[in-house]
Amino acid sequence: MTMRTRPFLFATLAVASNRQPIDQAVIASTNSRPLDSDVYEVQHELEKAEIFPTVIDKFLPSFLLTAEWPSSEHADLGNTVKVDDVQDEPAITVHRAPSATSSSPSLSDDVTYVITITDPDAPSRDNPEWSEFCHFIAAGVPVSPSGAVQLSELKDIVEYKPPGPPPKTGKHRYVFLLLAPANGTTDPLRLSAPPDRKNWGTGEPRHGVRDWARENGLAPVAANFIYAQNEEQ
Repeated sequence: MTMRTRPFLFATLAVASNRQPIDQAVIASTNSRPLDSDVYEVQHELEKAEIFPTVIDKFLPSFLLTAEWPSSEHADLGNTVKVDDVQDEPAITVHRAPSATSSSPSLSDDVTYVITITDPDAPSRDNPEWSEFCHFIAAGVPVSPSGAVQLSELKDIVEYKPPGPPPKTGKHRYVFLLLAPANGTTDPLRLSAPPDRKNWGTGEPRHGVRDWARENGLAPVAANFIYAQNEEQ
């Protein structure tokens, strides 16, 4: 699927590990009106790639999410990217799917959103002993019509670790998830950093962002993903 390019909410995410309350920063909101079919196509592609139920339980997105790197490479629901093109921190763009119904709670514009990136194929899909591998967590990005967020305004949890799939391990899925408080709270969040990137600190293969989200009272509201592989196969 190619998502339509329209005025979107825009946020660029930086990184630093901390466990302090997350101060809310602000993202601009627009009158974008994507077709309802977009969220169903996202859901379909996530299921087709076995991100449902491997990474996260099935849900219908409330938002559409894209990511773009300084190289101009972007996430487009399973496109394959070159590893060298995604080494810098991506910019994240989110816009509301206004008519989509979702299993997620009704969310106000003051809710804090959390962006994560996870690799369920580490070190390979056939040998997922490090799965999932945490690549990124950033928070403090609510939706508001007040203006665009600056890099320095965000409070981030785990620094961006770019994709680095080992040789001869095939394609890896790098999954972006937008999370929101499951109870709809607008209070500052106290998010725990995973104790380790491997298995998101659970010590159990095939565990990761779903466990961390539950522990921190978060639920998924949007997703996207890319494929990347080492040139040596």
